[in-house]
Amino acid sequence: MPIVKNVSRAVNQLLQSSGCGCGISIVPVRCIGISPRQVASDASFHSVSFSESDHPRVLITGGLGQLGVGLAKLLRKRFGKNNVILSDIRKPADNVFYSGPFIYSDILDYKNLREIVVNNRITWLFHYSALLSAVGEANVPLARAVNITGLHNVLDIAAEHNLRLFVPSTIGAFGPTSPRDPTPDLCIQRPRTIYGVSKVHAELMGEYYHYRYGLDFRCLRYPGIISADSQPGGGTTDYAVQIFHDAIKTGKFQCNLKPDTRLPMMYIDDCLRATLEVMEAPAEALSMRTYNISAMSFTPEELAQEVQKHVPELQVTYSVDAVRQAIADSWPMNFDDSNARRDWGWKHDYDLPELVTTMFSFLGSDSRIAQAN
Repeated sequence: MPIVKNVSRAVNQLLQSSGCGCGISIVPVRCIGISPRQVASDASFHSVSFSESDHPRVLITGGLGQLGVGLAKLLRKRFGKNNVILSDIRKPADNVFYSGPFIYSDILDYKNLREIVVNNRITWLFHYSALLSAVGEANVPLARAVNITGLHNVLDIAAEHNLRLFVPSTIGAFGPTSPRDPTPDLCIQRPRTIYGVSKVHAELMGEYYHYRYGLDFRCLRYPGIISADSQPGGGTTDYAVQIFHDAIKTGKFQCNLKPDTRLPMMYIDDCLRATLEVMEAPAEALSMRTYNISAMSFTPEELAQEVQKHVPELQVTYSVDAVRQAIADSWPMNFDDSNARRDWGWKHDYDLPELVTTMFSFLGSDSRIAQAN
């Protein structure tokens, strides 16, 4: 098919032009970078540990995207460095390359992906390869190939080789007709981007493969994920990162959403830990294949008030962007994650006060924050 030919080159060109990686959209309109240093060295887990003999052999596709590097660090601490293979179609930075096994993997090359699974005796696969919202809307045919055809390759290989498969989903899988407060696990989903449509497709295909072929498919819908190393770039939930940079640099912040716009959010450490915990959960504990997960839900006004406890002189103004506001108004205000909490014991560690304190600790303190403290 013409769409699939030279996809690696096409994806790389898009990535270079957009600055995005082939990873999950933790803020569906833009990409956020993850630093390995943000995975807590003493991270606690609420699930049962594996014994040495039970360590899975892990492959992460799209590993140089927003979550892959941080997830690899967490899993290597858990299961051993050589049991976790990071993969992508791009050349990794030196620190990533030397931190553990890395290989080239193109999810549209079925034979290549199958050989990797067989040769490395893979038992767990985390499928993070995807074109994100902004990039996908700019090239729908390529997004359809990567996000849907690539998924089909992964599903077939996972089913053939009896893998445990994780495919992340997103708040972008919901649309303006979905219930927003709260948004339950099962409800109407009519997203308006190719990325959101492909994620709904992934949820349904994974569930179908589970019931039709017995595939151990697991999926989490991520809320907006906040990371200290992210570089804000105009995304709908980027204000929740930009405010920290502006508080430190200038003491002035202009928000492009209304002050009462409520959205579900999560700190990156909670997101990575939830991903590991749902994969470790006993199969018999899971009542569904796709779960919402949540930690907190706040408005720009509430976040600003918490930030001002650290930087009292921060000045906040609002200049609403109609496009971003329309997107935010179509997304969930609160995620109902009661099923995840009941079935496999999910519980978050970071609420808004802890999030703000942690963000400032990673971004560093200047004279402004030092004086405030």
